[in-house]
Amino acid sequence: MSTLTDSQSTPEFQSTPECTSSPQPAEPRVALITGAARGIGASIAAALHASGHRVALLDRDGPAADAVARGLDAGSATAISLSADVDDGDQLAAAVATVAARWRSPDILVNNAARTVTTSLWDVTLREWDETMATNLRSVLIASRLCAPAMRERRWGRIVNLASLAGQQGSRVAGPHYAAAKAGVLVLTKMFAQDLAPYGVTVNAVAPAAVVTPAMDGVDPESLRTLADAVPVGRLGRPAEVAALVRHLVGDDAGYITGATFDVNGGLFMR
Repeated sequence: MSTLTDSQSTPEFQSTPECTSSPQPAEPRVALITGAARGIGASIAAALHASGHRVALLDRDGPAADAVARGLDAGSATAISLSADVDDGDQLAAAVATVAARWRSPDILVNNAARTVTTSLWDVTLREWDETMATNLRSVLIASRLCAPAMRERRWGRIVNLASLAGQQGSRVAGPHYAAAKAGVLVLTKMFAQDLAPYGVTVNAVAPAAVVTPAMDGVDPESLRTLADAVPVGRLGRPAEVAALVRHLVGDDAGYITGATFDVNGGLFMR
């Protein structure tokens, strides 16, 4: 009876160029980040730009997105802003077309745009429910369907969806519509991942908990301290920590990671 030595391997496990490398573009890859005017989105845009990507910062606050983009590249050669509301499918389509005309259809899509409304389960109106779902969930479907076909054709692409701890456990603070939408993001992530995996396109979700962003500017210091004390690591998260994970997931080294949800929560939710 023979055994395999260190220098032997079965044919199905032999390394091939297809297994170990990704197609390298002639030019820097293009990343589209939604909700990129501030907070986590702006930090992701900065991280990807620093990694050598061309970045398109989409936000309904056009001037704020433009300020961030100019801070990355005043000449707009590698960073541009797009004024669009992700609730509007036509505006999203126009934005993707603008990116494609300027550079090419995005190689990387980060669905970060979100709406947080702290309304109780019993008080949320149907209009508020629909608006929150449009921003937090429907936009993920629309933007992914706009960008994925070109990724699939090129046989390389990365989609990262920003979910939330609220989508895993519910939330009394963020509201039932926010939590339900973020739970839906996790399901969409898996469905797109399964469909696109054979084409070299990965789709993953990142689920932060409490992160210090401009959305917390109105929260009183005592409440922030109470929130931080509840986190096992003893503090709130930083946008740069979320951005660092996203930067890894959109890289060539993350090609074997898809359909996964990554927690960035300081230990609030362990599994």
